[in-house]
Formats: sequence, structure tokens, C-alpha cells
Amino acid sequence: QVTLVESGGGRVQAGGSLRLSCSASGHVKNIDRLGWYRRAPGKQRELVAALANGGNTDYADSVKGRFTIYRDLSEDTVYLQMDNLKPEDTAVYYCHAYWVGADFWGRGTQVTVSS
Repeated sequence: QVTLVESGGGRVQAGGSLRLSCSASGHVKNIDRLGWYRRAPGKQRELVAALANGGNTDYADSVKGRFTIYRDLSEDTVYLQMDNLKPEDTAVYYCHAYWVGADFWGRGTQVTVSS
């Protein structure tokens, strides 16, 4: 099992920055992939950024150049640095882990960007 707890959401003006954190516990050393998804009001959940165990990253086109995903192995934490935020980034952000064929999710953290 893998347990994920997000933090760092909040309200910010357009152009501002936030850093989301996801603390992982359980079988964290064998996690194949860690990432962040988001769900905006009235929209489906979408991938924001992901980090594979080998270090490869994947970003949604809408966040490339603005968001950075990285992991601190010593703390078993994955971060999402979000810069130059836009109102369309407003959503609930969920941490995700893929481990031995199963998906694990955090409860989510709200990010609100005002214009």
C-alpha cells in the first residue's frame, strides 16, 4: 500500500507561484511513477506532470515551461513547483502513485488563481 498526503495549495494571483508537496508513505521505494493530476470545475481529471522511477518526466502541454515536478528521495516527497500561474490552473490537484499495477491517490489540495 501507498499513502499520499498533499499540502501547499492555496489562493494566489495570476503570475504568482505555489509549491505543492506530496508526502508518500508505505512501499515508496518501489513506486514506478509519481505524479500530479488536477480536476477543474466541470472538467475531467487530467495529468499535470509525472515522474517515472528512472527520472523521466512528462508534462501537460498547458504547463510546460511553468511547472516542474521533482522528488526528494530522502523525504519520500514529490513536489510540484508552479510558476506564472494562470486562472485556468484553478483546480483541485491530486497526487498520484502507480505501484505494482495499482493506482493510489491523495485526497487533493485546492489551488485557486485569481485574475
